[in-house]
Amino acid sequence: MTICTDSTPSLISPNIHSQQWEHPPVKLGILASGNGSNFEAIAQAIADKKLNAQIQVLIYNNPNAYAAKRANNWGVPTVLLNHRQYQQREELDRNIVATLEKYDTDLVIMAGWMRLVTPVLIDAFTDKIVNIHPSLLPSFKGIKAVEQALSTGVKITGCTVHLVCLEMDSGPILMQAAVPVLPDDTLATLHARIQIEEHRILPMAIALLVR
Repeated sequence: MTICTDSTPSLISPNIHSQQWEHPPVKLGILASGNGSNFEAIAQAIADKKLNAQIQVLIYNNPNAYAAKRANNWGVPTVLLNHRQYQQREELDRNIVATLEKYDTDLVIMAGWMRLVTPVLIDAFTDKIVNIHPSLLPSFKGIKAVEQALSTGVKITGCTVHLVCLEMDSGPILMQAAVPVLPDDTLATLHARIQIEEHRILPMAIALLVR
């Protein structure tokens, strides 16, 4: 079992401004399965000098993922590792690790990565894998977190950036943002407001971690 150290604060809202950096940028490997809007938020934060990082590679598992086009637009190398071509999750993760090492990755960002990871990946990057989840963890773990929030009738939900451990949607929390659930909210409207906060806090949490 992999144990993540719990040395990071759980709820922080730093005011990060554009600045000059004293240290070399951290090298990011990003995993994405879909639209890639969180990839875009990270890339824009780097361009705006709010995040001292550079994106080494985007790995995507869905051949139709729009994230790959976003990466191409930013000049970031992309690698397709279609999970359907692997019989075991461990085999996929071994290829992910090999790709991340090939691109000299320091920190792994799961930005909408819709696959469960195994100890193969977690042990290769212990305490160096960051995930964004659309709920205020530990509430509403797993898939369809926004649907879970609507169906249970909570008045507040949100999103969480956390380090990845073996247990799904667990690990030390780096940052959270609350989003009110409005009486007339639909899945689409609530998800859209949560994504606004995701795009805001994910680059901030990465900056906090690497700083």
